[in-house]
Amino acid sequence: MDHGEASAHVALESGVVLLAAALLFVLLFRKLGLGATLGYLVAGALVGPQVLGLAGNGEETLSFGELGIVMLLFVVGLELAPSRLWRLRTAIFGLGLSQVVLCGLAITGVIWLATSYPLAAALAVGLSLGLSSTAQVLPMLQSGGNLRTPVGERAFSILLFQDLSIIPLVTIVAALGTQGAEEGGIASGWMLLPVTLLATVGLVLAGRFLLRPLFRLIGRLGEREMFVVASLFAVVASAAIMQALGLSTALGAFIAGVMLADTPYRHELEADIEPFRSILLGLFFVSVGMMLDLEAIAAQPLFVIGMAAALVITKAALITGIGMLVKLPWRSALALGLLLSQGGEFGFVLFTQAQQGGVIDGEAASLFTAIVTLSMATTPFLMMATAGLRKTADRSGEEREGPDGQEAQALVIGFGRFGQTVAQMLATAGLDVTMIDRQVDQIDIAEEFGIKVFFGDGLRMDMLRQAGAGEAEVICFCIDGDQVEAEFLASVREAFPNAALFVRTFDRRHVMKLAGADIAFQVRELRESAIAMGRAALSQIDTDESEIDQLESDYRKSDMARLEDQIEQGDLHAGKDRNILRGRQQTS
Repeated sequence: MDHGEASAHVALESGVVLLAAALLFVLLFRKLGLGATLGYLVAGALVGPQVLGLAGNGEETLSFGELGIVMLLFVVGLELAPSRLWRLRTAIFGLGLSQVVLCGLAITGVIWLATSYPLAAALAVGLSLGLSSTAQVLPMLQSGGNLRTPVGERAFSILLFQDLSIIPLVTIVAALGTQGAEEGGIASGWMLLPVTLLATVGLVLAGRFLLRPLFRLIGRLGEREMFVVASLFAVVASAAIMQALGLSTALGAFIAGVMLADTPYRHELEADIEPFRSILLGLFFVSVGMMLDLEAIAAQPLFVIGMAAALVITKAALITGIGMLVKLPWRSALALGLLLSQGGEFGFVLFTQAQQGGVIDGEAASLFTAIVTLSMATTPFLMMATAGLRKTADRSGEEREGPDGQEAQALVIGFGRFGQTVAQMLATAGLDVTMIDRQVDQIDIAEEFGIKVFFGDGLRMDMLRQAGAGEAEVICFCIDGDQVEAEFLASVREAFPNAALFVRTFDRRHVMKLAGADIAFQVRELRESAIAMGRAALSQIDTDESEIDQLESDYRKSDMARLEDQIEQGDLHAGKDRNILRGRQQTS
């Protein structure tokens, strides 16, 4: 076996070990209600070189896993269409800015007073610890159905601002460093800011005049695989450009997401990127666990425990106070404070940046990584311990802010003539409707009338999930033909049990195929319009209106009875004696 084959063999073995450990511990921690992030970290620490030594080099794994952070920022950018930012402006830029600044500076003060770190190091670490864990908090809110509660909405807004703030924080931490210029970057220190602005403008222009036409072309060709390739290209190319300029790869990915946030392709891009993001982000957390300096932590356990406690207490107190200032009841404000009291995954990114810039050393990075990890472990326990206290809160008078209407109340799949009518009726009732179609020409025509239709295949589960099916009350499949199948509807019902399913069926054969599906309502296309024409024709020949109503009722009863026979016997020819036309021919 040559060197290349040996390396490939080792990499394969390490991959198997890492995936097995991640699978085991994520399932275990999910079962215990502790979240996937902690499962990944513990798995990495256990199989890493300092414990069992079953996996390879943590640094090599980290360099690959950092793509998960890059893709996470891309997805965050995709969520930030200008219209959404405007609707959330008060909660995001008011609550979010207050939380990041106050918590960051307060923790900086705690570190500076409690340690011998210089002010620059204390500031770099303190600002990093001021951020909370989006990867931990949002799944907790979603799984508990609390994302749309007042606490959930405010937590979402703060996390959104934190995700935005990672960009200037990376710049600030880099500017505090002393080794940026020596490591080959073309800009260092505070000179990063103008370079960042110029690079941002360049990427925005490239996105508008290159990426959007590219996705339009791929949409017309109908090649889904090319969408995946183009999505990854947009992320990696933007990140690579920023890296070449000595800037943050996360910044490049974030800008790429923002560039495409207001296009019809947003949900398709999210669905395509999501599997890569999930796997790589998990790999990032595993590699962080592998790189924990357990000896340094074991040498100073009291410091780690004490700083983790100080972090949780400081953030919980400040965020609770901020919540009360925006007129949340004290119990709800406490819930918000406890929910966001931990350190977050972006702290790992900032610690790495600070270490590379010479602001902190490797031992300090390991210690504070352990502090963040321990603080994340406390959140589920704190929420469970205070559940009884918070449950008594009276929310009847609270004003809802935040992402109201951002998650669709109704999804309309297919925006042809049929879907347009359904969507307009739902919108007339004041519902927030998300419309999806895979015909680019149809989307372009809708845009001419100021209607936002997203590009994508509404018969893909991941696409429905990205479009907000988990929050939707109604999902209307208005697709032409008999593409909707019973097995698919069963999967949709299982994945999104709170959504009622409405289906446009093609003909009697299609209705028979969907007979066992859990559908709230189905209608054969053209049937109702044909009945309307029949009524008009009867009226034209001077048939009395009451008689027309009776004739329509007779037809509907006969047609339904025939359809029930066909479904029961599984034969299109069943119930043919009930066919009115056949009966008229026999009697004539």
